[in-house]
Parts: sequence; C-alpha cells; structure tokens
Amino acid sequence: MNRPPLSVLLVEDHPTIARQVAGFLDGLGWQTDHAATGRLAIELATRHAYDVVLLDLNLPDIDGLEVCRQIKANAPSNVPVLMLTARDAFEDKARGFRDGADDYLTKPFDLRELALRCEALARRGQLRLRQELQVGPLTLLPREMRAAYEGAPLALTQTGFRILLQLCREHPHPVSRSVLVRHLWGDDPPDSDALKSHIYTLRKQLEQASGRKLLATILNLGYRLDLDAAPQDG
Repeated sequence: MNRPPLSVLLVEDHPTIARQVAGFLDGLGWQTDHAATGRLAIELATRHAYDVVLLDLNLPDIDGLEVCRQIKANAPSNVPVLMLTARDAFEDKARGFRDGADDYLTKPFDLRELALRCEALARRGQLRLRQELQVGPLTLLPREMRAAYEGAPLALTQTGFRILLQLCREHPHPVSRSVLVRHLWGDDPPDSDALKSHIYTLRKQLEQASGRKLLATILNLGYRLDLDAAPQDG
C-alpha cells in the first residue's frame, strides 16, 4: 500500500513498545519523534507541527490526560491526538475524549491498525488546516507556520508566528501576558522577560509591513491586534 509520509510524535515511556511502534512507523517512511515523558511531549508538540500525536496515558511525570490538554491548548496547530492505553473502561475512554483525544486505541494493538488510524486522523487534520486564517489584511497558514500582510509574506520567527496566531485567534479581544507565556513555554518559562523581546520584534515587523502600529499593548493585561490603527506619519 502506498502510504503518504506522516510526521508523528510518539509519547511512550515503555522502551520496548516505543521501539516497536517507532520502528514500524519508520519502516513506512514516516518521521517519528519520541518522548518518554509528558514534559518533553508538551515541549515538542508546542514547538513543532505534527500530523498526529500518539499519546500513552501512563507517563512517569505527568498524567497523559493533562498532557493531552496542554497539547490541545498550546500546539501551533490543532494536531490530532490518538491515545494509547491499557485503560479500557468506558469511563476512561470518556475522560480521554472529554480532555481532547481524537481517537482511542487500547493495548495491545495491531500496528497496522495504528497506522490506518493515524492516516485517518491526519486526513481530517489536513482538511481543517487547509483553511486559511484570515483576520483583516493578515493571512495565516497554521500548518506551514507562514503569515502574510496583504499578500506579502512576513518573515517571522517560529515564536513570532505563534504569538501572532494566538492574537489572530482571539481578535478583537486582548490576550494576556500569562496566556501567551503559557502558550509558548508551558510551565517552564525562561527566566528573562523573553516575551517582551519577542513582542518587540513582532511589533516592528508588523509596523514595517503595514505602516501602522498593529500590535497594541493593553495596560496591566497584555496585547491586542489593532487593525484599525491609523497610518504612521512619514
């Protein structure tokens, strides 16, 4: 069978299962990253765009349901999550779906079925992501992590794109600093005020592209896109 290559994040702390699953998916020509802890899974999923996340619920540091919630809240795109677990009771499955899971596969499972489910989830996710996010003159493509102003590409960093994506999703409402910090770095933010630096860079890039001050600071709260801002003099 000719399978399109997928990018998969495998979150599994059992080394034998991880080797078996990763080896099978690599054999299909897919790109597989592996995380043995919930913390690493959240870091990878919020910094890279995957087609599917395969998530074991029994992790050594963070419960898999919480990992799922964090990924769904903070990933750069709405990546599908397929939960892999020995918890087969209806109540466990219900909790998984309520916390954002897109599919559920109980152990032991057939690796061929796992691949089929991944393909089905990826197709659904790709159909959603083909839709551009259009906010006024701004166009964002979440999957490619690309943005444009009035059709002209914006040369944003990955972090700058993720900030702009969050601002566009919430527009015209403001986004608090705490929400942005959590979105970018989860529970382990940098010691320095990294957000302020990224906001400064993004603001200058938007001003250069538009001739307007599109990124407004809301005192004691955070930031908001001001798409009705007047053109700057000169």
